[in-house]
Amino acid sequence: MKYYHAIAPTILGVSIALVQPQIAAALSSSEVAKVAKAITVLIDSKNGAGTGVIIKKEGDTYTVLTAQHVVATQAKYEIVTPDNQRYPLNYSTMRKLPGVDLALVQFTSNQTYTVAKIGNSDNSTEGTTAYVAGFPRATAAISNSIFNFIDGRITANASKPLKDGYALVYSNNTLPGMSGGPVLNENGELIGVHGRGDTAENYQVSDKNPDIIIKSGFNLGIPINTFLRLSSKTDVAVGVTVPKVPVNITPKADNFYIQAGDKYDKGDLRGAIADYTQAISLNPNYVNAYNDRGNARSELGDKKGAIADYNAAIKINPRYAKGFYNRGVAHAELGNNKQAIADYTEAIKIDPEYINAYNNRGISRGDLGDIKGAIADYTQAIKINPNYARAFYNRGVSRRQLDDKQGAIADYTEAVRIDPKYVNAYYNRGNARADLGDTKGAIADYTQAITIDPKYVNAYYNRGNILADLKDHQGAINDYTKAVNIDPKYVNAFYNRGISRRQLGDNQGAIADYTEAVRIDPKYVNAYYNRGNIRADLGDNEGAIADYSQTIQIDPKYANAYYNRGLSRRDLGDKRGAVADLQKAASLYLEKGQTQYYQDALALIKKLM
Repeated sequence: MKYYHAIAPTILGVSIALVQPQIAAALSSSEVAKVAKAITVLIDSKNGAGTGVIIKKEGDTYTVLTAQHVVATQAKYEIVTPDNQRYPLNYSTMRKLPGVDLALVQFTSNQTYTVAKIGNSDNSTEGTTAYVAGFPRATAAISNSIFNFIDGRITANASKPLKDGYALVYSNNTLPGMSGGPVLNENGELIGVHGRGDTAENYQVSDKNPDIIIKSGFNLGIPINTFLRLSSKTDVAVGVTVPKVPVNITPKADNFYIQAGDKYDKGDLRGAIADYTQAISLNPNYVNAYNDRGNARSELGDKKGAIADYNAAIKINPRYAKGFYNRGVAHAELGNNKQAIADYTEAIKIDPEYINAYNNRGISRGDLGDIKGAIADYTQAIKINPNYARAFYNRGVSRRQLDDKQGAIADYTEAVRIDPKYVNAYYNRGNARADLGDTKGAIADYTQAITIDPKYVNAYYNRGNILADLKDHQGAINDYTKAVNIDPKYVNAFYNRGISRRQLGDNQGAIADYTEAVRIDPKYVNAYYNRGNIRADLGDNEGAIADYSQTIQIDPKYANAYYNRGLSRRDLGDKRGAVADLQKAASLYLEKGQTQYYQDALALIKKLM
């Protein structure tokens, strides 16, 4: 998992007064969304954007709480309020809170804006509802930051936070730009500030198929009580009774869980497994700990152990969509596509908008030959999220399999519109364009793929093939050379470079390339044959005969090899051997219906008799 951070500038010193709310009745999701939209602001600058939450009004001065990394670098920032008004951020009153990723900023307005109600984050335990609001940063698909409101569940509330005060973990699929946004409970109360998380595109992918999305989401926030306790010890007066720090006599499962997630993120998978195991020993019904331990085991290659963990999670919670989904991934990686499809289908039944499940089910269906079923799944994923680049890409792959090259090109084009760095989409669009004879378009796509990834070996190779077809053999040689420098065992690149070198009259270079090809693949029949042809042209008939003989040993019906070996034997004075080879060649030409070649062979035989 990769954490994202928004932009960063400086901070204010303010005095705020907050009122701890009374117990409130649970609100509907739509009601909480209205609350969230009223208190959430965009923190904008030309260098990027983040999010904040209004926590105080004093006269015309509003105080906004955000993540410190959003405003860590001094710049010209504006607060964009829910009514789309822009106010300059007041740097002179900026305040960074010590030891945590929190900051306070202010703006001045004579308009009336809603102030957040403060909740008690200590009451936000595993399984309770959590909402995160914010403004995802602009992308190629979304030109402006638009307010997002995402629901989920608390998966841990640790008493021992990670670095920078992060202690809340939740399942909400947050996006870059939402850092500093409010984390709200089911009562619409502020229980935390969001700061770190995995984006929809920062997924783990299968080592078997890079288009299989495995998992997402170690989303972190700082509990609001952390802010309240800090503010009571500084010159930031809050004017409320700060909740007492809970006394934990026994170890807390959440502490092991959040530490495990941190280790997982840093690549310490075995350490993560050990901590997840500790969490499970303290809480045998810790569904998310089983699931995430399964993820770590899967990444270590222990698919069966991972499936056992997903089974345990599903047994505890039969409606745990993520458990079915991840178990489906593990089955797919083991080649059990039917079981994978069953699990993805179950995840979709539980969560009809589980777009990754549609995507992965499409891949498994495609692997089983159900291309139309795969297209239907990708289409459904796109219907749910029209900016889901990976589903467009995968649908393009399937459409090309059905020979719908124009449809494939349209999908690849949409994928790169959404994600301009989607290297595989450029490459595959190049392939489809090449299939349709659009050589300029194909070259442009391969070139773009290479620009994004200078080590994209197949893009060099395919571009080289097109250049060779266009008789630009020097350009082709340059691309094949790039390919073999990246992958010294790229046998076809050596072979094709040999062809282009021969076209330019570099016979020795061509022989060297064919020799490398047969060293890598001793059964590369055409490389022996072509090397034989060059040797014959150079007068090395014995070398040519050796190559033709090797060709025939690999493919006893290679008619041209018999024919050319006959010619070399003739040139060496071996008429009997020459006649025998030409007769064999004639027989094979006749068998294949190659009448002209058959007649040529007979004519040569008559001359030798």
